[in-house]
Amino acid sequence: MTTASLPPWDSEERNAKRARWQPRNARVIHSSPWIEVELSEPIAPTGRVAQYGMVRFRNRAMGMIPLHEDGTVTLVGQMRYTFDAWSWEIPEGGVPHDEDAMAGARRELREETGFEAASLVEILRLDLSNSVSDEVGIIYLATGLTQGETQWDDTENLEIARVPFKDVLEAVIKGQIRDSLTVAAVLRVYHMAVTGALEASLAAKIV
Repeated sequence: MTTASLPPWDSEERNAKRARWQPRNARVIHSSPWIEVELSEPIAPTGRVAQYGMVRFRNRAMGMIPLHEDGTVTLVGQMRYTFDAWSWEIPEGGVPHDEDAMAGARRELREETGFEAASLVEILRLDLSNSVSDEVGIIYLATGLTQGETQWDDTENLEIARVPFKDVLEAVIKGQIRDSLTVAAVLRVYHMAVTGALEASLAAKIV
C-alpha cells in the first residue's frame, strides 16, 4: 500500500524519527470478497497496548467525475444500504489492487453511465476513513464523453441525472451531497477551475 507524500512543512527526516504503531496479535474475524475485518492488540506510539478493529479492503475505490463541454456533470443516484438513504454521487466502483487503476476506472464509468471518455486524468487520491480502514480512493476527471450502453449489475437500481456543475457544487456545500468521493471530486474540479489547472473553455462554464 502506498502512502501520501509529506506536505512542505514536514520532512522525511522528521517522519523517520516518529514513533509508530507496532502490530501485534492480529486475527481476521470476518472475510468476504470485498473486505476483511481484523482485530488486533497493537502497541501504540505512546507505548500503551491498544484494542484495534480495522477493515481491510480488497479493492480501491474509484470515482470518475464526467464533465461535459457545456459545464454539466453526470451523476448517479442510488439508495445506499448503510444509511438507508438516497445518494447522488459521481460514478464510482471498486477496482482490485492487482488491476490497473485507470483501466478499472474506465470500466466502472462505462458500466454505470455507458460513457467512454476520450480523456481520463487522475486528479486526487485520498484515504477514505483512515481511523478504521485502509480503503484508498482515486478520483479521475472524465472529459470528451461518448454515450454507450450501461451495464448495471443485478443489485443496482440507479438513476442518472445531468446537472450543471454550479448546482452540484451548491448541493455539496449545503450538505445535500455527502458521499466523500463526490464531495472531494467536486471541490477539486472547482479548485482546478479557479487556479487555471482546468481547460479554460471548461472553467468558464463552471465558475
